[in-house]
Amino acid sequence: MSSLSGFKSIPLRPVQLSLAASLKCGQSFRWSILTNPLPEAETNLDQCQPADSSRVEYRLCLKDRVVCLRQSSDSLYYRNVFPNPQPVPAELPGREAETLAWLKDYFQLDVDLGFLYKQWSSQDKVFAKFQDRFEGIRMLRQDPWENLVSFICSSNNNISRITKMVQNLCTHYSPTLLSEEHPFSPSESIAYHPFPSPSALADPEAALHLRSLGFGYRANFIQRTANMLVSAHGISASNTPYGTVEASELWLKELRQRLTAEAREELLKFVGVGRKVADCILLMSLDKVSALSSEIVLHIGLPLNPAIEDRSRSSRHPRVPNCRQTLWFEISELGESYYVPKTVRGNQHKVF
Repeated sequence: MSSLSGFKSIPLRPVQLSLAASLKCGQSFRWSILTNPLPEAETNLDQCQPADSSRVEYRLCLKDRVVCLRQSSDSLYYRNVFPNPQPVPAELPGREAETLAWLKDYFQLDVDLGFLYKQWSSQDKVFAKFQDRFEGIRMLRQDPWENLVSFICSSNNNISRITKMVQNLCTHYSPTLLSEEHPFSPSESIAYHPFPSPSALADPEAALHLRSLGFGYRANFIQRTANMLVSAHGISASNTPYGTVEASELWLKELRQRLTAEAREELLKFVGVGRKVADCILLMSLDKVSALSSEIVLHIGLPLNPAIEDRSRSSRHPRVPNCRQTLWFEISELGESYYVPKTVRGNQHKVF
């Protein structure tokens, strides 16, 4: 393990956040999940780390750092790995505070998931019966640009192929930020790439190259969408606590401040983005819970409760309010979102 930065921890039980459930269910496709191949009895356990945290590590490359996570029965452990030149010691507390703020935002840790589950279970017998299947799943608050491209890749696709596509985008269109040793195999070094910027994918030649990498018709969608963003907003860069971002990336984030209908209208302008994809982007990266469709809700609810009837199919894309009270009694504005990842988790093949 690198000594660049030791693990910090916050008290957090898996009932509030399960990394395994939240990061392996098809929400985000860039997390590296690194496991210890040795049996538990053969691992050299650090007494300061619970046994669970000694077997699995999750890593994500941001624009300026790699975030490493582990989890125990009562804590979430995190550390940073920075590229050279390394932050000076006086800077490390501030950088660690940035990562903690990012974690709280990304996993929406201000939401008391355990409290919500208790409420849902008390008012919905079906949920009470199946709640263990949903334990610790959180809706990730993702970067809108990455989320947009990931959903374009998801068209008529499955999780393994989407993951490969997203990883190819990073490998071929984003320079290596750093290389870090495997936590359980020190002789193995892993290269980490941030998600590419819109300008990196805007060149027409990118479409041809992406086709050669197996993107099919999605290659053209990605390149043209990137070009639309760059043409409209330029490539000027701004510094943020987590690295440099382009103007078009900031513009996409600003859609969080727009009304849902306005943000949806902007998303529908992009090539390869239809109503369903637009609403998923609104939900998963632009804070628009109202965009969740009853089509998705019923797709999730029907296997658990066959008595629920799809009364809204006459509409091209029915909205959630028609069935929200039937399913969850409007317990929480955020309530529905925690069902979405489980649907994908229960069906590892078809995404759309």
